Amino acid sequence: MKLKRFSIGYRTLKTAVGVPIAIFLAQWIGLDYYVSAGILTILCIQPTKRKSVRAAFSRLIASLIAIGYALVFFEGISYHPLVLGILILLFIPVLVSLRFSDGFVSSSVILLHLYDAKHLTLDLFTNELMLMGIGFGTALAVNMYMPSIERKLDFYREEIERLYAKIFSEVTVYLREGESDWSGKELTESATVLDKAKALAYQDVENHLTRHENKYYHYFEMREKQFEIIERILPKITALPVIVGQSGIVADFLEDLGSNVHSGNTAHRYLDKLDTVKEMFANMPLPDTQEKFQAMAALYEVIQEMERYLEIKRGYKAFESIEKTGRRKLSAS
Repeated sequence: MKLKRFSIGYRTLKTAVGVPIAIFLAQWIGLDYYVSAGILTILCIQPTKRKSVRAAFSRLIASLIAIGYALVFFEGISYHPLVLGILILLFIPVLVSLRFSDGFVSSSVILLHLYDAKHLTLDLFTNELMLMGIGFGTALAVNMYMPSIERKLDFYREEIERLYAKIFSEVTVYLREGESDWSGKELTESATVLDKAKALAYQDVENHLTRHENKYYHYFEMREKQFEIIERILPKITALPVIVGQSGIVADFLEDLGSNVHSGNTAHRYLDKLDTVKEMFANMPLPDTQEKFQAMAALYEVIQEMERYLEIKRGYKAFESIEKTGRRKLSAS
């Protein structure tokens, strides 16, 4: 069996840094159960900043609810294992209904401290609050640093543009020659890249506490909508019963569009070109066979789909991407 490659991620490093800091602070202050500060830190270090903040809030509320339950059950009834079991039986559904179920483990740490102490005092209550403050606070502090993923997002952007250019190039060959040895692997690769890119872009959103939108996420969402159109036009093109004069016109348009996926041309320019293509269609002789008529109708559907493709891009607000090479505008096609 092949072993997975050994690697240490940022979350692992943050945990390795945060845990000893939290334990040191709790021990230095002189808190009881100071080791638990490290446990609380582990539970709050999440993959993104927003998740870490939500985790800290959820665990804090769950722990405060746990203290309230301990006051009622332990002080009101008894410090007995059976009472502890009943408490947990009633405690978990409350956390689930309040949507704080992810705070159960950390609140259980606090709950067991109270059970072990056998008496809930103000000093113990203060001790637990300080443990939570140190544990959750340390986790939030070390999680405020997140490595930039813009370079990876730009890589995905360039990759999807390269794939689209290749797809248009292969479609052009088919329209001109009526055949192609293209395997279509760029379609599968495009779908994979889009999924990875959108997931990574969403992670970037989660790493900014005050920003609710992400330029990359909107960009890849736009490309995904365009990809749906590409998937729709391919069967229409491959099912052409015969190559007609209009095939060359559409091929020229797609060749121009594909070769400029990386340029700064606007979608307006290609929409104007598409209007010219429509005029050329209208001025060409009517088909004299059923096969030619079907081919012309299919190509006209392709033109309509490409108009939607460009309208999607026109409705998208392009952004400036800051790279080592300077500022450059995203493709408009």
